[in-house]
Amino acid sequence: MGRRILNDALRTMVNADRRGKATALLQPISGVMVSFLNIMKHRGYIKNFEVIDPHRVGKINVELHGRIKDCKALTYRQDLRAKEIEQYRIRMLPTRQWGYVVVTTPNGVLDHEEAIRQNVGGQVLGYFH
Repeated sequence: MGRRILNDALRTMVNADRRGKATALLQPISGVMVSFLNIMKHRGYIKNFEVIDPHRVGKINVELHGRIKDCKALTYRQDLRAKEIEQYRIRMLPTRQWGYVVVTTPNGVLDHEEAIRQNVGGQVLGYFH
């Protein structure tokens, strides 16, 4: 069920971005979703996000930039070694210039560049470009 929550939230953001909306409200939330959004914020794909009432069901209000072309969470979490991350990125992303693969590792949730830099593998959560 947790994988479905992340996928629904990411699809909500993509749909709101395509319609030209400035914000998207994501509900329910999870810790993995917050980590995924932190990576998107760090890479400049969203402006900011705010977690509302995290102790109950919770909501996240995301301010959009208008840069998201596509964003997907994988319902199957594929294991990758550190050496395999670059080939996976080439296969999944449309071009080398933009886009990130998000990987959950023993060092936390990282994008593919950080995972390669730290030389750690893990499971693929999803990607955005």
